[in-house]
Amino acid sequence: MADVDGVLERTIGSLLDQRRPGTSICPSEAARAVDPEGWRELMPAARAAAGRLAAAGEVEVTQRGQVVDVMTARGPVRVRRPH
Repeated sequence: MADVDGVLERTIGSLLDQRRPGTSICPSEAARAVDPEGWRELMPAARAAAGRLAAAGEVEVTQRGQVVDVMTARGPVRVRRPH
């Protein structure tokens, strides 16, 4: 997959578009959608894609309901559209 970063960004957007407003996804959902067999290896790229989308104002990355910087957050995060 040549442009995995772009594919992950578009997949995050698509997954969020399919959800009710205010609902979040896990970056792993995007990774699994892109590569069901090798999704674990895509997790750093999926988190980075969420970070780029957050920097562009398209999404928010949260942890325990609070907006966080995905690059410094440790542990599981969620991705949602900004409120």
